[in-house]
Amino acid sequence: MKQAFHLLAAILVSLGICAPTEACLWDYETLAMERQRFPNALELITGHFLRHSREFYQWRVGDREQRLRETQSSDLYDDLAVAYDKLGDHDKAIAITLQKQEHFRGLYETHANLGTFYIHSGQLELGVQQIDIAISINPDAHFGREAYQKHLVNYVFSRQTDGTTNLPLGSERSGMEPAGFCSYILATQNIGDSADAGAAELSKAMKGVLGMMRFGNHDSPILLEVLGDLLLSRAHREDAKRLAARAYLKASYHAKDDATREAYRRLAKKSLSMQTVHKDTKSELSLEALELKFSDELADASSWFKVVADDEAKWIRGGENVDEVFAQKYYQEPELASPTNTWFWVFLVGALTLILLCLTWIILRRTAAARKSIAT
Repeated sequence: MKQAFHLLAAILVSLGICAPTEACLWDYETLAMERQRFPNALELITGHFLRHSREFYQWRVGDREQRLRETQSSDLYDDLAVAYDKLGDHDKAIAITLQKQEHFRGLYETHANLGTFYIHSGQLELGVQQIDIAISINPDAHFGREAYQKHLVNYVFSRQTDGTTNLPLGSERSGMEPAGFCSYILATQNIGDSADAGAAELSKAMKGVLGMMRFGNHDSPILLEVLGDLLLSRAHREDAKRLAARAYLKASYHAKDDATREAYRRLAKKSLSMQTVHKDTKSELSLEALELKFSDELADASSWFKVVADDEAKWIRGGENVDEVFAQKYYQEPELASPTNTWFWVFLVGALTLILLCLTWIILRRTAAARKSIAT
């Protein structure tokens, strides 16, 4: 039956009725299954991850400026520059980093941060130059995130018209073949026809983009768009239609005009082609139904982050060292039992249960024997 089904799919492909790479097959996977393959993607799309409030970065500006008046430290310069960048003052972040460079030369962090600040300020060429320097100093830092930051900037360059960046960057796909940022990565990295090499490269790109969202701007339409492209790629048979649709939808929420917003919504809708509501039906999941769930997820993320922001505001009002109290509350990881200890306790509980059952059986046997003896 399965062979006949695949034969039918091949015939349909040959006739042009559906696209290659099994794009015409129904997708029964759930959001939970997609999240297992792409951990943290939903959290980064919705903003449900550990980060700081605007008030925190305002506090950090004052704190780091005061401490820099007392001592020169490369880390203090970095903290101050990042704080200004997070507050949207990219020119100030650049100026502080250039000032740091006068005192501390040849540091990877200086060039990596400077490249990011230039990119955020729209000076893409200068940003790429600094990223190249950072990569030459430490190519493996941040799991190679800077390399994919450079690829992303070059992808933006390739989509510009007369120096203007129009969103979405990628055109609407035909079928489900690699498109947008995926096709750009595969074409420029000399992957060839190797499916394994393509899968490995797209996996690295995914890790890089998720890292940019975590440490940069998770609401950036460009980052959300390329994340959607990567999630939707079937180059290695591991797409995630529900997550991709959410990424495109979130990009539409931050679009600056109606045309861009509608274009992202079309991408989101097309992502769900042949995605079922659940595994026991071929009823296609609608964008409207998914958006209702996504709205709840965004509300949950907003409520969660409000608690963090309220904590930071309270600590600032109380004159506390926000770095320290934040770390005490939010950076402490739960202690997990080691695999050895886990299996020890499983064995112990099992052994005790077996002993208890044996004792119960012996007592019942003796009770029955005693009753029989009395009866006779």
